Amino acid sequence: MYSSSLYGVISRIIIDTATAEDVLQETFVKIWHSFSSYSTEKGRLFTWMVNIARNLSIDKIRSKDFKNQNKNQELENNVTSIDEQRSTVYKPELLGIKELVETLKPDQKAILDLVYFKGYTHVEAAEELAVPLGTVKTRLRMAIQQLRKHFN
Repeated sequence: MYSSSLYGVISRIIIDTATAEDVLQETFVKIWHSFSSYSTEKGRLFTWMVNIARNLSIDKIRSKDFKNQNKNQELENNVTSIDEQRSTVYKPELLGIKELVETLKPDQKAILDLVYFKGYTHVEAAEELAVPLGTVKTRLRMAIQQLRKHFN
């Protein structure tokens, strides 16, 4: 029931299909093993599951093994990877988030996209957008507060 939505979140962060599928499986295993830590008072089940998927994806792309694996690929693998990247379909409308994100200011939307959907750190997002780190954090906090209004 949740696999396509979670896979959409994961594939926005991890481009490689095989790795994204592995992370999806790891996500469900982690959900299974840590379900006792889920609390309905803290939020919805789906939100908890998305956070697990997102965190595992970010952990994966920051891991030393993943970085080394990408450095050591042959040229043929890179061409295949580029072709797969172009055919990756992410449909945030399935999550119902697309319309909400569209209501944000463009600068908030850009930071939200980099940090939450592409797995950038705050420092990396600041460098990418050429803005101070404090500005990134402020805009991100304001974007989250704006989105939170729709759920309360």
